[in-house]
Amino acid sequence: MALFNMTDLRARLTRGQRLLGIDPGSKTVGLALSDVTLMLASPFAQMPRGKLSVMAAEIGRIARKQEVGGLVIGLPLSMDGSAGPAAQAARDWAHAVSDATGLPAALFDERLSSSAVNRFLKDDADFSRRKRAELVDQMAAAYMLQAALDASRAQG
Repeated sequence: MALFNMTDLRARLTRGQRLLGIDPGSKTVGLALSDVTLMLASPFAQMPRGKLSVMAAEIGRIARKQEVGGLVIGLPLSMDGSAGPAAQAARDWAHAVSDATGLPAALFDERLSSSAVNRFLKDDADFSRRKRAELVDQMAAAYMLQAALDASRAQG
């Protein structure tokens, strides 16, 4: 499937559908879900990074069960906003996951999402390193998805 911008992805959704935010890390992939009003993103789960077909099947299963109508996948831009090799890899991965699940997808800037979440969990929530490792990917996915929801709501 083609990749969409966030405003167009929102417009494709039918009433009651949610968005699934995906933060693909090198070892684990964080997942977050929007509510049906597309106002709030919440951490959902994380899965180990593995074979694309296995991950796409699990993402598809979650999407069907949670009534997801689209995917918002983190785009790791460089700090200056340019798209380097990591961004191209994320773009390729997004196309593959979208094709495999049959769900439309949008890419959204994920710069600093993991570091912002880590800082919050360490400083404000006082979580141990082990507990942070269990939560950071899904919370980073929620952070990125919330930013995408806010930006697309303002544009729409």
